[in-house]
Amino acid sequence: MLSLLWVSCTQQVQEPVTQLEISKIETMPNQPQPYKMLDWKEKAVNFDKVIFNFKDTGEYRPFIWLDNGHRNLDQQTFGLYTVIGDIRQGPQHNKGEFHEAINSLGALMSAGLVGIDKRHQDGYNYVKMIQNYFNTDNGWNIMMNNTCPEVALLGGGYGRDWWYDVFPNVLFYAVSELQPKVDGADQIQRTIAEQFYRADSTLNGNYDYSYFDYSSMEGKRNQIPYQQDAAAGHAYVLYAAYQKFGDPRYLKGAKSAIEALLSQKESRFYEVLMPFGAYVAARLNAEHGTNYNVTKIINWTFDGCTAKDGRTGWGITSDHWGDYDVSGLQGNVLQEGGYGFLMNTFDMAWPLIPMVRYDPEYAKAMGKWILNAANSTRLFYPYEIPDNHQYLPGKKAITHNVIAYEGLKKTDAYNNEKFKGVSPIALGDGPNWVVNQPKLSMFSIYGSAHVGIFGSIIRKTNVEEILQLNCLATDFYRGKAYPTYLYYNPYSEEKRIEYSSEKPIDLFDIVSGEIIAHKIKGKGSFLIEGDKAMLLVEIPSGTELIRKNGKVLANGIVISFIKTTNF
Repeated sequence: MLSLLWVSCTQQVQEPVTQLEISKIETMPNQPQPYKMLDWKEKAVNFDKVIFNFKDTGEYRPFIWLDNGHRNLDQQTFGLYTVIGDIRQGPQHNKGEFHEAINSLGALMSAGLVGIDKRHQDGYNYVKMIQNYFNTDNGWNIMMNNTCPEVALLGGGYGRDWWYDVFPNVLFYAVSELQPKVDGADQIQRTIAEQFYRADSTLNGNYDYSYFDYSSMEGKRNQIPYQQDAAAGHAYVLYAAYQKFGDPRYLKGAKSAIEALLSQKESRFYEVLMPFGAYVAARLNAEHGTNYNVTKIINWTFDGCTAKDGRTGWGITSDHWGDYDVSGLQGNVLQEGGYGFLMNTFDMAWPLIPMVRYDPEYAKAMGKWILNAANSTRLFYPYEIPDNHQYLPGKKAITHNVIAYEGLKKTDAYNNEKFKGVSPIALGDGPNWVVNQPKLSMFSIYGSAHVGIFGSIIRKTNVEEILQLNCLATDFYRGKAYPTYLYYNPYSEEKRIEYSSEKPIDLFDIVSGEIIAHKIKGKGSFLIEGDKAMLLVEIPSGTELIRKNGKVLANGIVISFIKTTNF
């Protein structure tokens, strides 16, 4: 028999949620300095205008070209330069077939996140065109980072590296949610899910491989460290597939992959996939009653890889370089004092901000992290860091202020005398990839392409350093939900935050378990205590709340997942 509790707007519907500390985040400043928050949505919108412009002229432009190789699918597709001036790429090299899905799919996802329809833009259906990355010709039948891996290798591309094979599928599921109803997309998603389910079943809990052959269904090992956190990518896709198609095998596979991830004795964080494991684990706990250790996965992400035979040091920065706080960046925290990467930092927010809907114990920690991360991330952009802290200040006009450096480093990687004693330094790995790669290849199109993640999540409020964080923006394949926002107050004192709504609404705070503002129509406000977080759900004013089986509902829509029912 179901246990129901009706609660009026004046009663508390759940116990307050105790906030859990993440040790690495605790070492980050509450108020990073110097502080500046960019308009990330504007950055994402302008990036799309610059990159998808076939008429752009000048050095190393346009940044896009058409690929008529018709690989995998009998249609024209497009390529984007990985970095500005990448000599491996373009219509004149390898028939124009060497380009990266992580770049193209990232750009389409970013556009969708900020409301740009890429299915109908200047006569192109870019969302249909990216289906050429679905590799059928080689029998893998998943989205891969190139339309033809063999061409990529000839062009100086990447060898078999597991995350490059898994992440494009994570991205494709996101693009398909944001830009739906494209012919063939559902079938590709279904096939990917089948391949990932078969792969996880074959691996049977043992992800100790450098990559996986999805044609022969065999784990493979090479010179690249084992990438056990590929299990997080499998789990993410399989749970999204379960939400979309309802096949219980995919739910079983998602659980199996999370259990494989958690079976590790130490962090095996390799590139971008680990935090997706925290998100899936939190959702499974909230929506299916499992009891996975989310804190372990979060700590593995932030503290970084500790395995001597892994990618040791790959984690999240918490540091002060020169005159700058640079906490919250994802990269190698050991390499030459620390090396943060743009794309990886953007991608962290994708799973971790919506995660707090399902496990609000991490609201304060994630609010503090992204405040630091977003403030630090602006330093990748050449117009946001002093000229004497970057490699190519004289060339920054070519970036249109939307293409950033690939990396931010504590010390100079190229031993240039002019950077002696300078920290941090904005630069990129492009010149290291192949002989004669131009210096402009330090400017990263593929990293900048993921800016829409920040652009859809982060908004400024009337109080400097208090952000409004949209928890639904990247919460793909979810049920119905009311607008949900995370706020973190880094000050020691209470602050008043302005809030507006066209229709009368109440604000329910998941963290305190209370309605903290009533009948806001037009302009209103609420108070947030110092060094606290609030997770606010916007519900129609006067809505009666129901607690039912570990959830709080408003009009039948879940607004809070709670762990205890003995209140």
